[in-house]
Amino acid sequence: MARRVSSRKRPARDDFLLKERNKIESEVFDRAALLALAKIMQKGVIERVEYPISTGKEANVFLATSKGGESAAVKIYKIETTHFLRRKEYLEGDPRFKKFRGRERDLVFAFAQKEFKNLQVCERAGVHAPKPLFFQKNIVVMEFLGREGKAFPTLIEAGPAEGDLESILLDVKRAYQAGLVHADLSEYNILVHEGAPYLIDWGQGVALGHKKAQEYLERDVGNILKYFASFGLEKDPKAILAWIRDGMPTSSPEAAPRKG
Repeated sequence: MARRVSSRKRPARDDFLLKERNKIESEVFDRAALLALAKIMQKGVIERVEYPISTGKEANVFLATSKGGESAAVKIYKIETTHFLRRKEYLEGDPRFKKFRGRERDLVFAFAQKEFKNLQVCERAGVHAPKPLFFQKNIVVMEFLGREGKAFPTLIEAGPAEGDLESILLDVKRAYQAGLVHADLSEYNILVHEGAPYLIDWGQGVALGHKKAQEYLERDVGNILKYFASFGLEKDPKAILAWIRDGMPTSSPEAAPRKG
């Protein structure tokens, strides 16, 4: 199965920067963010921030460059946003964040910290995800997944290729066996290129001790299987979930096709 080329027209870099400049400055680069960025630069993690590569309701991601010229992704969670208030459930039930106080600023900082910790879990478990580099307040610095300053396309943009479904499910299992559930997995937060797909946006990921961990796992699997089913690649959700929860060594899922 070959990937299709996205039909969505991408804006030129200069046009994109001009359009987003005022919005980004007002939403992201407040005093707290600038101070945090300064500390990150002082520690030598990055040398400069280049330009935005992704914008969202909760965070913007920027391309950054280290002193050695290597690229990194800098994710800045927006402090002045109401979207996090609707996502408190991902923190309040997570045993790692029992001391969370519930204020909006604390909620944003906790999400940044949680994403960093979740990426550390992924790295140790061998999950295809960005490598965590550093975090400070509401900023997470991680591996840049792209080439020549352009991020790899998402699965929804590029379409699936041979072996993508098996690779994604294997990473879901690896994360689960390491005690982690993504909790918001879909074709929109998976990056693809000529190698394996990469799972991104781990801020809402929960430990298995979370009261809704199993519900989130079932939703993640359902989202992925539904997407691939639209391309004729059908799997039995119950068989896949049983395989993910099985503590046996990981391997490609050999699940029965969906019935009916």
